[in-house]
Amino acid sequence: MKPCIPSSLPLQNLDWVKFISLIGKANAELARYDGILQGIINPHVFLSPLTTNEAVLSSRIEGTQASLIEVLEFEASARVDIQTEKQKDIQEIINYRKAIGIAVNWLVKKPITLNMIKEIHSILLDSVRGKDKARGRFRMVQNWIGKPGTPIEHADYVPPEPMRLMEFLSNFEKYIHYEEKDALVQLAIVHAQFEIVHPFVDGNGRVGRILIPLFLYEKKLLSTPMFYISEYFEANRDEYYDRLKAVTQDKEWEEWIEFFLTAIVEQAKINSRKARVILDLYEKEKEHIQAITRSQYVIKILDTLFARPVFSTTDFIRESGISKPSVMRFMKLLEKEGIISVLRKGSGRKPCIYIFNKLLQIVK
Repeated sequence: MKPCIPSSLPLQNLDWVKFISLIGKANAELARYDGILQGIINPHVFLSPLTTNEAVLSSRIEGTQASLIEVLEFEASARVDIQTEKQKDIQEIINYRKAIGIAVNWLVKKPITLNMIKEIHSILLDSVRGKDKARGRFRMVQNWIGKPGTPIEHADYVPPEPMRLMEFLSNFEKYIHYEEKDALVQLAIVHAQFEIVHPFVDGNGRVGRILIPLFLYEKKLLSTPMFYISEYFEANRDEYYDRLKAVTQDKEWEEWIEFFLTAIVEQAKINSRKARVILDLYEKEKEHIQAITRSQYVIKILDTLFARPVFSTTDFIRESGISKPSVMRFMKLLEKEGIISVLRKGSGRKPCIYIFNKLLQIVK
């Protein structure tokens, strides 16, 4: 199989009439979701578990097996008694979340650039599988996609040859800042083109999915870069890959764009529903906790629960800034009322691990 030669961007001769209905629906649902985000005082606290779940699902597309609760429990207890492979999976997910955070800080001052993309890649592959595969650098070797051990002759896909990589990446970077007719169609093209160019030896899928909320934020389609599309891609994994493959083999861009816009519509609806339910839970638990604790720390307790739904008492004291005696009293009250439950009992020096399961049931 010969290396792919990507389409030059912007694409010519797209049949935009095909997308009119989906463009309208996608932009409307995204605006509705952003309206909810703008009504949340601190979306990074409220939606922190959703961000972690996005990292879980995006990594799962690439084959990791760790669950959301396993990641949160690992962070709460720094467990060393789990198998090495699972630890690697968890670290990849933690890196994914960290990469999003650093990219958001970058976008406050600068636009999306190739240098930012390399920085994201460097964080993603830090201390995990693939760390020795040119971490933070564009590839200088030919790679290909296929089952393990498959020679290049029988590959499912062969990306562009390395000597032309910067030519295609330069075109890609310019297109990100091009004034396209519709930004969501542009994002569909940006995401596919990144995967087609496949600029890294490893980690391309995760980097490509991280770019989606960052692009929405840069184009001011979202007030905060919190959009969780991996859930849709994971649920429709075969079609996701088939549509991308059809672009590389037969230049079926219009079919890919329709799939991507549908993903935006459906995922925006899911994100909106989850955000509303999380808001409702916050208000309900605020009243509940106020009634049982009669404390001035109600908001601190709530914000800590929502930011860290799996936690140790040590975590809670540090995150909330509330004194240890008060935290111990609150934990007993919250457990008695069924707001939190024990995930793992403490023993010796190991603290008790609690779970705020009502929130995690919404997120999953």
